[in-house]
Amino acid sequence: MHPDLEKMIALQGLDLEVRRLNDEMAELPKQVAALASDHAAAKKKLASILSDLTKEETLRRQQELDIKDHQQKIARLRKQMDVVTTTAQAAALEHEISFSEKEVSRLEDAELESMERTEGLETAKQTTEETIANLARRHADETTRTTEALDRNKALLAETNAKRAELRPQIGENSLLMYDRIAKSRGTALAEGVDHKCSACQMVVRPQPWNDLRDRSNHELMLTCESCGRLLYWDPARDAPQKKPAERQESIAASIVRATL
Repeated sequence: MHPDLEKMIALQGLDLEVRRLNDEMAELPKQVAALASDHAAAKKKLASILSDLTKEETLRRQQELDIKDHQQKIARLRKQMDVVTTTAQAAALEHEISFSEKEVSRLEDAELESMERTEGLETAKQTTEETIANLARRHADETTRTTEALDRNKALLAETNAKRAELRPQIGENSLLMYDRIAKSRGTALAEGVDHKCSACQMVVRPQPWNDLRDRSNHELMLTCESCGRLLYWDPARDAPQKKPAERQESIAASIVRATL
């Protein structure tokens, strides 16, 4: 393996950690902002419910006044019925009494509907008030958690950047230029070769480059993926032969036999 390659593998791990920390730090305030937005929306909804409750109360007061007016009118008309002298006058009074009675009935039905709407609004008011209280608590808790997480991530970021600053000068200039160029273009500069493939783009590595990649005596050459252009490296531990279950059982049995001798 090229002497710079192992250092660049470590550098990429640090770069990815920096990216992760920055992404997380950018995302954390959004969660607090979302809760703040939900809290503001719930408060706006409560204000609308309270306004509707006030309107219903005003409407019922007016309905009660109108009912009272019609009832007084009916009483007055009935008194007039006692002194009418013609059938035409009596019919006219009866017509007005009938109209007022229908209005009283209509207003009473409307008042009942208003009371039902008020009952629904009261339920919505209670639910919304509970939602507001819950959102306020969640917002406070999330704000505290976010502040702690940001402080923790800032410390980790400073530590990681210090390690990066210490590691980068240890890499050859040309190798570092290549690393930065590929990372800027591809997001990552290195990819592990696994099972004859580039782990980043999954394209097959031809046999000769694959053999060159696995040649641990090669300290000069750095191979790139012919498809994505990333620098390839090979981890010999990943390709270490694994004993089959039967072989492991035979090995264990042999050990037991040797122990009993």
